[in-house]
Amino acid sequence: MVFSKHRTELSIELLQEKPEGQYFDRKSAGISIPKLVQSIIAFANADGGTIAIGIKNRQIQGINSQGNVRINDFIQSGFDQCIPSVKYQYEYIDVIKENGNADRIVLLHIEASKDRTHKNQSDEVFLRVGDENKKLSFAQRLQMEYDKGERSFEDKIIPECTLDDLDDQVLGNYQLAVNYGGDDILKLLKARGFAKPKNNDVQITNAGVLLFAKYPTTFLPNARVRFIKYEGSKAEVGTGMNIIKQETIEGPIPKVIEEVKNVVQSQLRNFTALHPLTGKFVSVPEYPTFAWQEGIINAITHRAYNLQGEDIRVTMFDDRLEILSPGKFPNIVNKDNIREVRYSRNPRIARVLTELGWVRELGEGVKRIFEEMRLFYLDEPIYDEPSHSVLLVLKNNIVTRRQRRQERIGSLISKEWTGMNDEEKRALEIAYIRDKITTRELADTVERSPNYARKILNNLEARGFLKLVSSSKTDPNQYFQLIDYTEK
Repeated sequence: MVFSKHRTELSIELLQEKPEGQYFDRKSAGISIPKLVQSIIAFANADGGTIAIGIKNRQIQGINSQGNVRINDFIQSGFDQCIPSVKYQYEYIDVIKENGNADRIVLLHIEASKDRTHKNQSDEVFLRVGDENKKLSFAQRLQMEYDKGERSFEDKIIPECTLDDLDDQVLGNYQLAVNYGGDDILKLLKARGFAKPKNNDVQITNAGVLLFAKYPTTFLPNARVRFIKYEGSKAEVGTGMNIIKQETIEGPIPKVIEEVKNVVQSQLRNFTALHPLTGKFVSVPEYPTFAWQEGIINAITHRAYNLQGEDIRVTMFDDRLEILSPGKFPNIVNKDNIREVRYSRNPRIARVLTELGWVRELGEGVKRIFEEMRLFYLDEPIYDEPSHSVLLVLKNNIVTRRQRRQERIGSLISKEWTGMNDEEKRALEIAYIRDKITTRELADTVERSPNYARKILNNLEARGFLKLVSSSKTDPNQYFQLIDYTEK
């Protein structure tokens, strides 16, 4: 049974349990019209989404008690209260409340605005960021108005592309993801804006080609990813050229993501680290898996596909991984606010990849990249904007994570590991991964005072695990280092 004719993956259970996020919001029947308008505007200015009215605290409340006039206000608010009017569709869903009475909820399916910035009657502009509606400053509004034109690229037609050019496997996976049970895939493509009728024929949009065509580069030559691995920490040319592996990956975006992941995974190395629970040395990845995968997915999702002459590039050096995506940061996003702000240059592509499970709906992806790198004791990710592109750099700290002869160190530490407290274990772990540890570093890590951290380090020194490296008692650059018993 299809619950919603516009979003076939929805069910009443999902509406109650689904986390609010980039594409979904719940509102009680008692919501004020101005607050509802803020959400409508925020979705339209961002990636579109669905607002369910008549659910309070995840419980079915219904809207019938509000009366026809107020229910009509819900429906008309996007037209009457938004400047300019927002494009959306609405539908009523029959429900049964906990008391057994029949009622209705209303779903507003908001379209992402391609070329307009919407505001309310108080001249306020909002943008959906994760599960919040962010009010934009004047400068942010101005930047949004400048950049809206890029979105129209997704909806442009490629006349040469026909249904026969589409990948049946990817289309089938998408049908399953959105719970589409119809026989005519063309209806789904039309409903989601990937195909448009013309005379007695149908034409596929740029977004449809990128997502579903067997060979997108036939129509958009730069819709591909290049992987290059260098020996060393820089690219050499001429006789010193040091490329040791390169591949070009093409195809519909879902397949490209999977193949790029496999290629990068095959080239990653492992290092050794202290296991925080056992004190024994274990193998750890060169980079946190989530960090590099999310970086690649973001590059593919948000690149400026209207720019020709450049591919997405994933470049691996001995000491870092670089992911370059053509096109500057989209709209109000910049390298300083990228952890908090989200804006999709390609909202249709982002929506499909979210439905397929690739893109993080709550907008936590970039935040988690930073967190994962921190948990691996690696440098913070670096975002930059060189030559009208977005560059993400992940450093692996190979100099301080090099593999060494650890058998005797591991044996010594593991004997006493279970008797150590958490702060002592953390100190030894940091000292091993980074080759040294300072009092301030441990204090910040365990969130205690420098005096407390110093006592921990002094105790480990007295027990023969660490040695103090210092030119004097007052040396401001002094640090502790793990004693390497393998050298004895």
